[in-house]
Amino acid sequence: MTVATLSAPRTARRQPKPQPATRPRAVRRRLIDPTTCEREYAADELEFMQALDRYKRTSGRLFPTCSEILQVVRSLGYAK
Repeated sequence: MTVATLSAPRTARRQPKPQPATRPRAVRRRLIDPTTCEREYAADELEFMQALDRYKRTSGRLFPTCSEILQVVRSLGYAK
């Protein structure tokens, strides 16, 4: 018995996947917009989120470490 007789015939070819309709590219949000969030934020929460966003921009780090977040919190005047 040869290998050719064991394999299935290749009569059916794969159909190309249909391409999804062109959709507009998502625009990355630059500023925190509380109107698009599920809840309303308090003034101090907004202040923290904006300070953290500023830190991310100036440092170039998208995911700051816990110690970096603590630096942001301290820069806002919070203390233990």
